[in-house]
Amino acid sequence: SAAALLVLAAAVGLAVALGLRPRAPVNRFCAASNNRTGFLCDDRATCVPASQVCDGVGNCRKGEDEQEELCGDLPRSLPGYLVFRCSNPSYWVYADHRCNGMNDCGDCSDEMGSLAACPRCGSEWWSCSPVLYEYCSCVPRRLCRDGVQHCLSWSDEYIC
Repeated sequence: SAAALLVLAAAVGLAVALGLRPRAPVNRFCAASNNRTGFLCDDRATCVPASQVCDGVGNCRKGEDEQEELCGDLPRSLPGYLVFRCSNPSYWVYADHRCNGMNDCGDCSDEMGSLAACPRCGSEWWSCSPVLYEYCSCVPRRLCRDGVQHCLSWSDEYIC
């Protein structure tokens, strides 16, 4: 036991003397397209959108976005910045689905409330109370004046 401790101390001393230090964890956070949360590949240039990590398609050159240690136990194995926890603790979505205008959590917690902290509807969206479960507080402007009610107030057909 004392001999093993002595060998370990000698190995650590040699590593320090040679300038070999344990590698610090790599920060893989990056901002993908539209300023959405992403995963930085080993090349330090490719930023994969969060929702494309662990999707079965290798987006990084070496496939690090699909490695078992990252994808083995979703969502627990993912870094916290790639995950958004819905208000229902049983559900989660990829972080880049937060504030995308769609009801990804099923209860709009990814679009509304203090957890999501989303800005008001952007220029591509119309603010209203939607009739479809798919949207939360905005509907895409492309749906305005299409002859179909998307807002409870019909504002998407008469004002938008």
